[in-house]
Amino acid sequence: MSEVRVRFAPSPTGYLHIGGLRTALYNYLYAKHNNGKFILRIEDTDQTRLVEGAIENLINSLEWAGVKYDEGVFVENHKVIEKGDYGPYIQSQRLDIYKKYVEELIDKGHAYYCFCSKERLDEVREEQKVKGLVPKYDGLCRSIPLEEASMRVANGEEHVVRLKLPHDLDIKFHDLVRGDIVINTNDIDDQVLMKSDGFPTYHMAVVVDDHLMKITHIVRGEEWLPSTPKHIYLYDAFGWEKPEYVHLPTVLNKDRKKLSKRQGDVSVEDFREKGYLPEGLINYLALVGWSPEDNEEILTLEEMVEKFSFERVARTGGIFDKDKLDWVNGHYIRSSSVERITELAIPYLIKENYIDEKFASEKEEWLKVLVDTVKESISYIAELPEKVKFIFNEEVEPEDDNAKELLEGEHVPQLMNAIIEELNKVESIDMEYAKTFMKTIQKATGIKGKNLYMPTRVAITGSEHGPEMVNILYLLGKDNIIKRVSKILNKN
Repeated sequence: MSEVRVRFAPSPTGYLHIGGLRTALYNYLYAKHNNGKFILRIEDTDQTRLVEGAIENLINSLEWAGVKYDEGVFVENHKVIEKGDYGPYIQSQRLDIYKKYVEELIDKGHAYYCFCSKERLDEVREEQKVKGLVPKYDGLCRSIPLEEASMRVANGEEHVVRLKLPHDLDIKFHDLVRGDIVINTNDIDDQVLMKSDGFPTYHMAVVVDDHLMKITHIVRGEEWLPSTPKHIYLYDAFGWEKPEYVHLPTVLNKDRKKLSKRQGDVSVEDFREKGYLPEGLINYLALVGWSPEDNEEILTLEEMVEKFSFERVARTGGIFDKDKLDWVNGHYIRSSSVERITELAIPYLIKENYIDEKFASEKEEWLKVLVDTVKESISYIAELPEKVKFIFNEEVEPEDDNAKELLEGEHVPQLMNAIIEELNKVESIDMEYAKTFMKTIQKATGIKGKNLYMPTRVAITGSEHGPEMVNILYLLGKDNIIKRVSKILNKN
């Protein structure tokens, strides 16, 4: 078998969709599993949809996610460059190549010039709809002799080039996920191959590029399945060896509808901004439509490479379950070092105006304790500020009636006074002092157990449950605790 070569070929029309990242990931896993090559090609033939900076964003998202490719389009020193022996890897730089192959198809009788106006095509389609037919080109220009058509082209008449599909031919192919598929040419349109602006359509460019770049397996979304017979026909028309096809199930939301911006986060950038870890997102995304034989759910990229096969990819759409993503990502947060999570958390704390850059550089140890205090309870980094706001807020209020009730006990004033008295004996609270503080209060007052801990916690945090008390005492510090405790005393 020749070397496995796969490609991810997005259009630079905005941010990388989560479904696109999964397609790239499956390409990567299959290539690496087979010691093959993974290529990034940019398909920008639809010039109307291009977005400034989208190529850089795509590459940046793949890089962040750890989905590394071997050749194609890269960004180095803020410049888009290409590496590899089969370039250019950006379609708009390959127009002469497509022109040559379109002319070859016309010469062989597999394509023809079409001069129909947009208005005529719209009328034909409307008529077909009224008759209950599938709207498609009616073949008016198929019968124009090549000599006549060439003269009209030479005279500057506006035209496109269409694929000349034979009538009533079964086109068969095997899909590694879906099995054997047969589609009759009567159900397919005479596809435009070259537009009037001299740019090829996806269908023409993709076949030429995949052949010239020696792509062995085409791994893409199932929305391209109806187009595959046209591509198969083009391979046959050129006399080229066909690649293997793999059409992946769509990534769906919980309502089993296609994941779209209307329902929330769909781009890699969205998840990155919320502070999902790349390994968490990639691990979860791999499982949206694929599962390893041992059904293991927590997998490193290396383990995925080792276990990946298309036999284990589902035929039906994979459900993108945010709760499951949060569970997987939470696992990776808990497994990460406190140093790493602290570094990631700092921008979120700055954004909430809890800290500034100066504070972040001067209070490194304090921030690590802050992060360590809530690290177990977050699913993604953007949740962290909400979990620690009680540390930064000027004042805290009891969060519910139960919490209020805990501050109404007869012993509470004695407890609050003892806390103030004890804190006034020290300059500040360090971790060692925080570890013995509650025992000291117990000795001084004789109050213990729930009667000691619960009112103290509510007084300084507003909640009867929460993180490690030692950490809270250290993080709040002497002045904040005295201020909060004094407020309770004043109310009683």
